Formats: sequence, C-alpha cells, structure tokens
Amino acid sequence: MPTTKSRLNISLSEEMKGALKKLAIRDHIPEATKAARLLEMAIEVEEDQIWDSLAAKRDSKKAHFVSHGQAWK
Repeated sequence: MPTTKSRLNISLSEEMKGALKKLAIRDHIPEATKAARLLEMAIEVEEDQIWDSLAAKRDSKKAHFVSHGQAWK
C-alpha cells in the first residue's frame, strides 16, 4: 500500500538509540513515530528561534506599531 510519508535513513549513536527506544516504550508508540514527533518538535523550536530573532531586530524605540485590524486589511 503506497504512503504519503517519505522515508529517511539516519545514523544514531547507541546512546541516542537507547533514549529513543525508552521514550517510545514509555509512550507506547513505535520508535519511528517517536522519532518523527521529536523531529517535528525540534523544527518548531528552530522556527520559533527564527521568528524571535526577527522580532528582536524589529523591536526598537522607533518601531511603528500597527493595530491588529489594520495589519489584516
């Protein structure tokens, strides 16, 4: 049966492999599912850091503020 998911081969240290296995057992899910969820979380954290960096650059005493309604026109 075809799937919409793509496969990714990665190499893990024994320590990481053991941690992933324990987390998967704890959550009662397959290791691959746990790895995918952890990767999703890591990407979200990276994205948040990028948005935070962008916001910090724009945040200044001379910043021009726009109302919510105005921003979405």
